[in-house]
Amino acid sequence: MNTTLNFVKTVCPYCGCGCGIVAHTSGGRVTITPDRNHPVNAGKLCIKGRYLNQLLEALKERPKSPLLRRGGGFVEINWRRAAEILAEELKNHSFGFVSSAKCTNEENYLMQKLCRLLGSNNIDHCARLCHAPTVSALSRSLGSGAMTNPLDDIAEVETVFVIGSNAFEQHPLVATRILRARDRGANVIVADPRRTITARNSDIHLQIYPGTNVALLNAMAKVIVDRGLYDRDFLRERVSGFEEFLSFVSSLSVEELSRVCGVKSSEIERAAELVSRRTAFVYCMGLTQFSSGTDGVTALANVALLTGNVGREGCGIFPLRGQNNVQGACDMGALPEFFPGYARVSENVERFEELWNARLSRERGLSLPEMFDSDEVEAMYIMGENPAISEANCSRVKRKLENLNFLAVQDVFFTETAEHADLFIPVASWAEKDGTFTNTERRVQRIRKFLNSGFPSDLEFLSEVSGFLGFNFPSTPREVFSEIERAVRQYRGLGELLYGEVRESNGEAGETFWGGKVLHSERFSTPDGKARLFAVSYKDPAEKPDSSYPFLLTTGRVAFHFHTGTMSRKCRALTQEVNSTFVEISRRDAERLGIREGEMVRVVTRRGEIEARAVIGDIKEGVLFVPFHFSENPANALTSDVLDPLSKIPELKVCAARIETERGVKVKPVEVPAEGE
Repeated sequence: MNTTLNFVKTVCPYCGCGCGIVAHTSGGRVTITPDRNHPVNAGKLCIKGRYLNQLLEALKERPKSPLLRRGGGFVEINWRRAAEILAEELKNHSFGFVSSAKCTNEENYLMQKLCRLLGSNNIDHCARLCHAPTVSALSRSLGSGAMTNPLDDIAEVETVFVIGSNAFEQHPLVATRILRARDRGANVIVADPRRTITARNSDIHLQIYPGTNVALLNAMAKVIVDRGLYDRDFLRERVSGFEEFLSFVSSLSVEELSRVCGVKSSEIERAAELVSRRTAFVYCMGLTQFSSGTDGVTALANVALLTGNVGREGCGIFPLRGQNNVQGACDMGALPEFFPGYARVSENVERFEELWNARLSRERGLSLPEMFDSDEVEAMYIMGENPAISEANCSRVKRKLENLNFLAVQDVFFTETAEHADLFIPVASWAEKDGTFTNTERRVQRIRKFLNSGFPSDLEFLSEVSGFLGFNFPSTPREVFSEIERAVRQYRGLGELLYGEVRESNGEAGETFWGGKVLHSERFSTPDGKARLFAVSYKDPAEKPDSSYPFLLTTGRVAFHFHTGTMSRKCRALTQEVNSTFVEISRRDAERLGIREGEMVRVVTRRGEIEARAVIGDIKEGVLFVPFHFSENPANALTSDVLDPLSKIPELKVCAARIETERGVKVKPVEVPAEGE
């Protein structure tokens, strides 16, 4: 009997934490366990990671070959023919490319390169829906739109300030650092409309209204300045714009801003005092997914800079990436305004024309939401994304997908977006290919193939498509990474560490940080080497409650599922926990409406309505919460597609809504403050 046990170290495909896992293969069976020696998770996995085996089982259910639409159905074709058809369609139509934070660095690099060699910068991915404001705001404030410190620094601080993040459910291995900090005596502050498990593990819960982050952060900045809690030496030596910012702050009123965000002035003052100490500023989409998302991240950066909590160990700004390779996909230039390495299209065309020996477009491309609004986009090539569920006002997106002249969808599973496709290309999963992912703390890690299948990787299929278009793309991850090193300054010199022979022979997953473990330790990545303070005034969300839509609706995730559920809804253990849409409502609002726990209700906005099970929870009065994982009664049939003018992110986190029962009862409008500074 053969008892040989083979193991491969690789990386979990879920969130941006980048946890290490080990795939053990014995007798044809694969078992996934956490990597005890991995620096991110040290032998731990969240609930989703613990059921990766069920995700592997689900791979058996996917289509076995590409599918081409014929009449009212699909016919099977081979991958070479699929590549040929796709290449021909790209030649004949104006197009938009959608890259993927679920794909490797190497695959994202090739996709954006292909788009640009075809003469367009219409390339984007799901970072537009989560951390586009981080790139926009931190790039102008600090010179780089990335997490400033390694995750372990969170455990060393005196204060953890969490805003718009439920890390205990969505980034559990970040939550372990928050708990370690608290055990050491740190104070934890959480700003969130819901009393989440993260909020329950805090010392101060600032239960704000959705969309009022800028008001809260400006009030904190006002307290820090008025009480002299700012770091004078740091501001003098390393930050510009302080005098102008002082003038702006002098016009603010803590009392007025307190009323706007719905938090007591005394709580804001206490929070401001605590963040003047050595602080980790942790945030996620509850700060970014607003029409003021860029202003929100800027306001957070202002508070961090005022208190000297950037460019040093044991503090910093920690944007938590939602998917496993959001950071890498952005680094690779899967963005309409940036070439690889955040080189602005408007300023760096000649450099990339020389690198790629090609004539390139000088015009900024369309963002993801703009592609769905543009009549100029006749065809789309979507790799590893599911916009039919993930986009704001998704009914509008589905109409666009249906009306395209040609839609190609490339994914592991046949998704809700694939239902609209003219061509579906099934490709290898993360378990069936090699490459690199870059996690939320900029740790670049090897992923390694441990399953054999007949499916090409996204990289291999992209290489074949490029051949039909007359380009000669590299066809292995190592070859592509060599080109990445030439294109992306932050990745130079990493290839040997990641793909070197020693790493290859012992099965270890190579890893390294780009840019050093702490960014901005000596100078900021700005022309003058200094960070900058920017005055940003509070602006109301695009929609406020009124007599027809008296609630504020916000959306988010639950512990058992991941984004649009294309992976987590394949796992039996996870769907047994939660497998349908629900709406969380405060106890007082539920009593006023006569809504019972578990009752089916309708949630209605100006864009659509869904049915959902009522859950009575500890959420701010006048606010509703719906998770966005489910294809039946999808939350994003309700959400607003109004865009942040700078980062082009939709306002997914707040819109006006009402809740109805079979009795048609409506609650009176909630008094939410008007626009103010």
